Amino acid sequence: MTKRTQLALATALVAALAVGASGCSDASKKGKGGASAENPAAANDGKVLGGTPVKGGTLTVLSNQDFAHLDPARNWVMPTMDFGTRLLYRTLVTFKAEPGKAGSELVPDLATDLGTPSNGGRTWTFTLKEGVKYEDGSPVRAQDVKYNVERSFAPDLTGGPDYAAQYLAGTEGYKGPLQGQHLDSVKTPDDRTIVFELKRPVAEFSATATLPTFAPVPQSQEKGTQYDARPFSSGPYKIESYDRDKKLVLVRNEHWDAATDPVRKAYPDKFVVVMGLKGGQIDDRIIAGEGVDASTVQYADMRPESAPKVLPKPEVKARLLAESQGCTEMLYLNNSRAPFDDPKVREAMQYAVDKEAVITAGGGPALNEVATAYLPPALSGGKQADTLKIAPAGDPDKAKELLKAAGKEKLKVSLAVSTGDKAKAEALQQGLARVGIEVVVDTVDPGAYYDVIGDLSTTPDMSLTGWCPDYPSGSTWIPFVFDGRTIKEKGNQGNYSQFRDEATTKRIDEINAMADAKQANQAWIDLDAELMKKSPSVPILLERKPLLVGTNIAGAFGHPVWTGTIDYATVGLKDPSKGQG
Repeated sequence: MTKRTQLALATALVAALAVGASGCSDASKKGKGGASAENPAAANDGKVLGGTPVKGGTLTVLSNQDFAHLDPARNWVMPTMDFGTRLLYRTLVTFKAEPGKAGSELVPDLATDLGTPSNGGRTWTFTLKEGVKYEDGSPVRAQDVKYNVERSFAPDLTGGPDYAAQYLAGTEGYKGPLQGQHLDSVKTPDDRTIVFELKRPVAEFSATATLPTFAPVPQSQEKGTQYDARPFSSGPYKIESYDRDKKLVLVRNEHWDAATDPVRKAYPDKFVVVMGLKGGQIDDRIIAGEGVDASTVQYADMRPESAPKVLPKPEVKARLLAESQGCTEMLYLNNSRAPFDDPKVREAMQYAVDKEAVITAGGGPALNEVATAYLPPALSGGKQADTLKIAPAGDPDKAKELLKAAGKEKLKVSLAVSTGDKAKAEALQQGLARVGIEVVVDTVDPGAYYDVIGDLSTTPDMSLTGWCPDYPSGSTWIPFVFDGRTIKEKGNQGNYSQFRDEATTKRIDEINAMADAKQANQAWIDLDAELMKKSPSVPILLERKPLLVGTNIAGAFGHPVWTGTIDYATVGLKDPSKGQG
């Protein structure tokens, strides 16, 4: 996108936001998450759109991409986690399917309760419910959960959550169960009991058990990397067909029993995911809402350039979800090699970036705000810290001064972004050009993006992505993004900066050992400030997740834990006979 086009877009967005905000009273600005002149897109925060669904019909999901991974051992990207754990497989524990604060509450899923700790929090025992079955009618067993936890260690099954590796005892050198080796620290004394032996006390292990790692996979269904294409269902739907990069069709799992599952409502008879569409094309189809598109939701974010078509029109804006994601989007700097192995150069980047321009490129202040720290507000008392106190547009003179001191007044670096972030990349490119840094942008297909930046042989100098807490705790954020011990050759997740720092590692271990949750929370906030000074990456923005839904959609809301994505557990149709293909 040229600078002229970007300026034109900015002008259109400002006009749209002004119209969208008209009629807002001062009272509407009060209260957390309320709509305001500054943030008109927040009008539907915490609300359920469309009322209560009716059972039946086909709900279509329009997407610009295929899923990164549906295999529960590899599924660690939003909103794929939401899609997989709400529709295809169940976990030991899950979150309530409710908007707002209630959606953060843990509830049993496969298990009868939230788990029982013993041995000072180093041992956790879960008992599975009776009557939970797979799509072929066979029972879900504790051994199947153990097997999937073990699969998460397999070198070929990359990309999934690292909690098992971080928490379980006796995992050094373990390479998964594909060669017949099993973990002694996960015990299944009978078909309904599973016991986890941890290397240290983990008071919040119940929340960890919400992750796809703790979904069941029977060993008899093992297909290695091919399991991605056909996970064996323990949830309310099963895969009827999956044409990669084109279409996924889910139909009811007739052996799913709602009596064992109070969370998932399973309103539609069928889910159809249509992939490979252009983002603007998806927006236009849902805005129009004609025919099949009346019964449609979007998977990826609404494009920034669609804001003028949505925000000024009350009848369309009423179908826009724009929940805060609770995530921080960052410009990751590859600390493992020049030029970002030099702390002075990394510090200069904090001042060089024009965050205001990136905000504009990302849809303006209705959908984003400037990030001033790593931890999102949800993990730092509702407001981000501002350790470095840099203006949103940056400080080019200070950046040039630091680069000169480092002897790096002219630099050329690579930046990889997902295709949908091209406008943000161009804003970063223009901002860094002000200080003599030439940026070569490489756009990558969204479905392959995390595999590219997570492979140490293909990772670029810089990458743009975010990190979201898996549940409300700093332990789900800083250790994954900044602990050098989490870095992998392939399937690297979180620490895309390849930041290795002994003092940080030591402090992470000290905080993890704290028994007092309040003390630990403050310690994570303090460590965040120290990390900002070391600048392994540059926090850019805090996003809302703008998602449009069709006129026939009911029960849609942005889930507070699943980072603002539509909660597929409760979404459905107003009229199952309307808009069916």
